[in-house]
Amino acid sequence: MKNFRDDISLSQTLSTLDWSIFVFLILLTIAFVLYGNFRKKKVNQKNEFDLIDHLIMGRKLTLPLFIATLVATWYGGIFGVTEIAFSKGIYNFITQGVFWYISYIIFAVFLVDRVTEYKAVTLPDLVGKMFGPRSSKVAALFNFFNVLPIAYIISLGILIQSFTDLSLNHSMVVGLAIVLSYSVWGGLRSIVFSDILQFFIMCAGVALVLFFSISNFGGMAFLRQNLPPHYFSITSDQSYFQVFAWGFIALSTLVDPNFYQRCFAAKEAKVAKRGIFLSTLIWFCFDICTTLGAMYAKALIPLADSNQAYLMYSLQLLPDGLRGFFVAGILATILSTLDSYLFLAGTTLTYDLSNEESQHNPIHHCMGILFVGAISFLMANFFSGNIKLVWKTLGSYSAGCLLFPVLLGYFSKRRFKDQTFVASCLLSALLVTIWNLIPRTGIFADIDGLYIGIAASFFGLYAFQSYWHKRD
Repeated sequence: MKNFRDDISLSQTLSTLDWSIFVFLILLTIAFVLYGNFRKKKVNQKNEFDLIDHLIMGRKLTLPLFIATLVATWYGGIFGVTEIAFSKGIYNFITQGVFWYISYIIFAVFLVDRVTEYKAVTLPDLVGKMFGPRSSKVAALFNFFNVLPIAYIISLGILIQSFTDLSLNHSMVVGLAIVLSYSVWGGLRSIVFSDILQFFIMCAGVALVLFFSISNFGGMAFLRQNLPPHYFSITSDQSYFQVFAWGFIALSTLVDPNFYQRCFAAKEAKVAKRGIFLSTLIWFCFDICTTLGAMYAKALIPLADSNQAYLMYSLQLLPDGLRGFFVAGILATILSTLDSYLFLAGTTLTYDLSNEESQHNPIHHCMGILFVGAISFLMANFFSGNIKLVWKTLGSYSAGCLLFPVLLGYFSKRRFKDQTFVASCLLSALLVTIWNLIPRTGIFADIDGLYIGIAASFFGLYAFQSYWHKRD
């Protein structure tokens, strides 16, 4: 059996052939971005700033493009996912996979038709059409923090740090500068065209790792012999409260701006529905590859740094040439999410939280994306590079404050007032913050602030609605 090391310099694992393939794929990605910009100019022959084309590609997203961009956009935190799988086994597949598949299917079956009826441009725009202008601004504020690409800047920093002598901070700065250089001008069209290539590279990369793992070491029998029993438990060493908190965080998909943006951009509702179902199937396969790949890493290099173990294992496993392809796949996985989130957060600033003049000014959109990059870097330092903590914290606010009010806006026969939505969201955010700050022991230690937020938003919505109704 091959001897895997946990102290190897990853830059030394890449041969000249690997670097050549890696550079070729990067250049090919740049070519796709430039082609997206060319297509944008060809569509807009007057060379004027077209807001709808810039934000949602003129609502012309076809099924293949929908699948490629949705799948590619969803996995930028690959080091966070593989770190969980390396530490806890199939618990990762349940919390970062199964719960999310359920949410995707709910979105496709129950929400897509309702979403497309509103002809909105962004999620806050849709909320405004449901409840009112003040609700739109509050939703935009939560939306902004939800789509800050903090976890993905950390992931990109980890990747760059793995191959250089730079610190994590310096690596994040370098990576962010590269992404900003092509994200500020292109709009959704450029992101979608770059996602096409990144989609194929990222899926092939993780599939290769699983294929060579099974070929060299065998299947589940090998993993069961070399890993502790809790790696094969759906709860691992966590409580049920902690496990199901991820289930509610996964429901944040129902208020996730990326899903809404792609649905708004789709040519018609059936494109979005079919796209989500097919994307879910691809995500299922992708999660199997990353979860089992990280478990092989744990079995073979158990003392490796958990956030780099999957990368370290894969580069020692794969043959010459494929290592460069795999690194390009990891980079594509991160970039495809990072550029989308930068664009969405910038859109929130310049479209949802600004006046009409800023909405139609391309310079303001570019400045918004640059500001998002800066604040995301600062918050990545605040979270000390902990991807899991970023997801849990921001996911708690997003799902806790917006989930039930938005769903009730879709399905309730009662028309909720603008101020009711605002009050319930702010109450939920306040209680989540207080709950996360106070010391808790015993059974309360396992209760995530997400549960408090969801309960507060649900009961607050009806309580405030009754109050305003009595006042009127």
